[in-house]
Amino acid sequence: MSDATVYQVVVNDEEQHALWPARTAPPAGWRVEGFQGSEEACMAHVDRVWPDIRPLSLRRRLAESADHASGPAPVDTSASAASSPVVDR
Repeated sequence: MSDATVYQVVVNDEEQHALWPARTAPPAGWRVEGFQGSEEACMAHVDRVWPDIRPLSLRRRLAESADHASGPAPVDTSASAASSPVVDR
């Protein structure tokens, strides 16, 4: 016996995806993404549209920390900097 349930893809505020029976409203905190079909079709859709399964807040935090960790400011090698009395030892 095959599963005749029609599923819908739902998404939360963290951009996490899940399958939910199409005949029922998604749970609180989730919204209908727009795709529906068999479990296999929905899973294939989720695999295509959600390649990075980390929550949105984590992806943002990691991007911000990468921006701040880009290294020290570049060294000024212009002539005015070369004549500076400060010596780096």
